Amino acid sequence: MLYGVVLDLDTLHPQDLDLSKLDRCVTKWQYHGHTAPSQLHERLANAEVIVTNKVVIDAAAIAAAPDLKLICVAATGVNNIDLIACHEHNITVCNCRNYGTASVVQHTFSLILALANQLPANQKLIDSQKWQNAAQFCLLNHPPQQLAGKCLGIVGYGTLGKAVAHVAEALGMIVLIAERADAESVRPGRVNFKRLLRNADVLSLHCPLTADTRNLLSAEMLALMKPNALLINTARGGLVDEQALVKALQQNKLGGAGVDVLSYEPPNNGNDLLDTQLDNLIVTPHIAWASAEARQMLVDQLVENIIAAQNGLPIRTLAP
Repeated sequence: MLYGVVLDLDTLHPQDLDLSKLDRCVTKWQYHGHTAPSQLHERLANAEVIVTNKVVIDAAAIAAAPDLKLICVAATGVNNIDLIACHEHNITVCNCRNYGTASVVQHTFSLILALANQLPANQKLIDSQKWQNAAQFCLLNHPPQQLAGKCLGIVGYGTLGKAVAHVAEALGMIVLIAERADAESVRPGRVNFKRLLRNADVLSLHCPLTADTRNLLSAEMLALMKPNALLINTARGGLVDEQALVKALQQNKLGGAGVDVLSYEPPNNGNDLLDTQLDNLIVTPHIAWASAEARQMLVDQLVENIIAAQNGLPIRTLAP
């Protein structure tokens, strides 16, 4: 008998997913929509397999789960797992990978296109009856910016960055790939980070959040960008100094920003990007990854990870 616990199923919005394969891959599951810190130790007490998206599994939680053999993270990032403690207790940790590529690319370009075509500002012209009362057939208060021939700078050239580059090239854009900001030399095919900022008409972030990349787009770095450039962040909120970004937009030192992630989520204590109303700022609630197809692929990878670990050949592992 294999006993498993899912700690935060609601983060996957299971209502439109097929969980039948997940149901069958262990003998018994306990499904929990959410798990508060005060509930964690009790829920882990007899678990051999756990699935978590964002619930923190620290050394104390691992010590409270003597039967635990496998942690499956329903995401790519594993910053909520104490990997060192997992190594020490010989607990296998697996994540899920590349399940949301198509969805994130689609969302990235939905933000780029909405900003380039000034959709929020043009929608306001309709709402305020400006077009209805115009003297001519078209209203060019906020004309679109053509993307063909423009430069897209990509920060983070993994699976997502490469997929974004492919679509950008199909639109006729020139793609530049950033070298790491702290790199002393530039690899072939890459561009010095500051030089890329100066040249990009659109800058799209696809790198992880680490100690080195936190506030990568600081006030100083934002000041290097073209005053009509667009900044897109579908990666992690902490990559951008949000207060500096708002100021740059308010002072017309940046053309626009499309943001799907914030430094603290959910933003229940407010956020500078939510506390301002700007026609050239679009914020979405961390949904770039979350199409039904992507979430189903994630669930299917969870099943693959669990079955592979049961067979003694774990895949997508990060520990031990």
